[in-house]
Amino acid sequence: MSPVTHQRFQYLRPEDIRRLAGFEFAPKAVVEGYYAGRHVSRSRGSSVEFRDYRQYVPGDDLALVDWRVYGRTDRFYLRTFDHETSMDCHLFLDSSASMGFGRDPSKLEYASFFTACLAYLVIRGGDRVSLQLFDRKIRTFIPPGSTGTHLNGILNLLERNRPGERTSLAEALRSSFPLLKRRGILIVVSDFFDDPAAIFAALGPYLHRGFKVFLFHVLTPAELELEGKGLVAFHDLETGQRVIAHTDDVRDGYRLALGRHMDALRDLATRRNVDYTIARTDTHFHRLFERLTK
Repeated sequence: MSPVTHQRFQYLRPEDIRRLAGFEFAPKAVVEGYYAGRHVSRSRGSSVEFRDYRQYVPGDDLALVDWRVYGRTDRFYLRTFDHETSMDCHLFLDSSASMGFGRDPSKLEYASFFTACLAYLVIRGGDRVSLQLFDRKIRTFIPPGSTGTHLNGILNLLERNRPGERTSLAEALRSSFPLLKRRGILIVVSDFFDDPAAIFAALGPYLHRGFKVFLFHVLTPAELELEGKGLVAFHDLETGQRVIAHTDDVRDGYRLALGRHMDALRDLATRRNVDYTIARTDTHFHRLFERLTK
């Protein structure tokens, strides 16, 4: 059953839902342990199927002690269980001023379509999804949830969202870490206008805790391929700075700088086992699901 009500949403259209029918949210090599496969875990606690006993160690919950076994053995043993746990997927959407660049769609519009469809797929699969909007800081945080009402709240927030202030992805990631109580999947959708080393330093605690991280680098064709348009006034959306330059004079240097930035992100991602993908706004966002689904 679809988790979405009959309300129409800007970023999750009926045609998107139809195209998503063949997708299942199942990122490859998601997170070991609790989230491997279909999330079968060895957690302790009340659940569907008893697995085994293990000896009590200081700090364990005494409520899990099997007192009948204690009566027979004079030793404390805990019951352990097999059960399925829901997976948390944390969506991190860059809503800084630079994401307003581009037309039909802008980077933020493109990223919002992708984020809305991701949230739909996660909830349709019975898992939990959270959403954070950020620029230089966390602007809005919707904690994890798995209901149709929760999804509607995410979709309504995306429709009200607008480009904000300057980007500080590293600072937003550092602020976000205490908010995420359970490890899971972290998906960052951004134009990554921040220092690559600072970004990966901020991702360090997530990776150490066992998160699987996916980075989607959203760029327009105009940013990737600076066209020759003669004398142009360039406007920085985040600082307000204006520079007049001839595209023939700056094209080579611009391409070299952008290439180095992307190479640095890609190299750090490879070294840290992070999935890094270029998301061009002139390609359909459904193609990005190949990185996450089967």
